[in-house]
Amino acid sequence: MTTRWFNHAPVLAAETVAILREVPAGVVLDATIGGAGHAVALLDVAPQLSLIGIDQDEAARRAAAERLAAFGDRARVVAGRFDALDSILDECGVSKLSGFLFDLGVSSPQLDVAERGFSFRLDGPLDMRMDPSAVLTAEAVVNTWTVDRLASAIRIGGDERFAGRIAKAIVAARPITRTEELAAIVVQAIPAATRRTGGHPAKRTFQAIRIAVNSELEILEPSLRAALARLSTAGRGVVLTYHSGEDRIVKGVFREVTTSKTPVHLPVPEVPAPYRLIRPITRTPGAAELESNPRSRSARLRAIERVGVAA
Repeated sequence: MTTRWFNHAPVLAAETVAILREVPAGVVLDATIGGAGHAVALLDVAPQLSLIGIDQDEAARRAAAERLAAFGDRARVVAGRFDALDSILDECGVSKLSGFLFDLGVSSPQLDVAERGFSFRLDGPLDMRMDPSAVLTAEAVVNTWTVDRLASAIRIGGDERFAGRIAKAIVAARPITRTEELAAIVVQAIPAATRRTGGHPAKRTFQAIRIAVNSELEILEPSLRAALARLSTAGRGVVLTYHSGEDRIVKGVFREVTTSKTPVHLPVPEVPAPYRLIRPITRTPGAAELESNPRSRSARLRAIERVGVAA
């Protein structure tokens, strides 16, 4: 079966490739390979590199494998979630990385298939699982979580100031089984004046429930630290975030590992931090990319390089 429908425009592709093409010869990990847009662009211009791509979405893996077939044994696609990257790399016989990429969030093909349940615009079952074989679904979150737990998830994962009102409205309307139902409930829970600005009123709540279903915030920090620990000297990492919660985690980890641990009050030579931030510290899509791909609007790119000797 063809996978050409899984057509996802890679966000900030030129910027990502420009950073990763300069790394030493070796293996790059694409921790969220999706349709392999970034991977193809990188392998095209960096013959010294091979790539291992991870994705928990079977449709994405099929699309990626099809697009990467031309690169032969330089590219390998593996089933899994990026919090399993250590075991995946060990099984692949890879101890060190020349680079890594985390492109977080949901891809356009996932949003555009109603049956996946990610979209607040298309009616479908309340699913939202990146891995369709996973147990927890959006329907279970919406129909079984307490008001307080729902409100907390919507507030943290969606930066939604009306999280409490929305959670109470959801609980009062149970059972809810369709995305169209949920979107309508959220819209009605938000004050009318607020609904008129800032895009679709249900966008933040749907994002938050998706993040909760897939444990996206919980697994990010340990996974990022695991990838950083595997970087070779002069290796680089790139992270694309689409939500302030994700970006705070990435920013915090990067700040920590790029700060010298030498106590300022002791008369000893400073020990440099083992990593440095690649400047500009944060990149965002330009006008041309925003015009061609409006969904890239919230994207933020952060990049880091290992400068100390890798253990």
